[in-house]
Amino acid sequence: MKFKFENLIIWQKAMDLAESVNGLSKKFPKKEMYNLSSQIRRAIDSVALNISEGSIGQTNPEFKRFMGYSIRSLAEVVTCLHKAKRREYISDEEFEKHYNGSFELMNMMVAFKNKIK
Repeated sequence: MKFKFENLIIWQKAMDLAESVNGLSKKFPKKEMYNLSSQIRRAIDSVALNISEGSIGQTNPEFKRFMGYSIRSLAEVVTCLHKAKRREYISDEEFEKHYNGSFELMNMMVAFKNKIK
């Protein structure tokens, strides 16, 4: 048996991206431990958490609201990636990989949200 959200591709991709971003944040300097490192980890974890929370026993309007939270959290992750790149904590290649993954997931989540009646 599985929970309904475990079958959602967006949840699966959000889980994968979260692990990758979490690993990336470990490269940030120690001075960012309670700032940017913490912020990006909380934001990326929030994406999958809100998808799962919204999908369980919620009405469709509530599910759409939780999808909105997930989308906003992912936008926050992208901003953190830009900050990390500008501060030279990550390489251009690392930025591109995670930016592209975020862009793909964002498009999928927006499409999914728009299909919820």
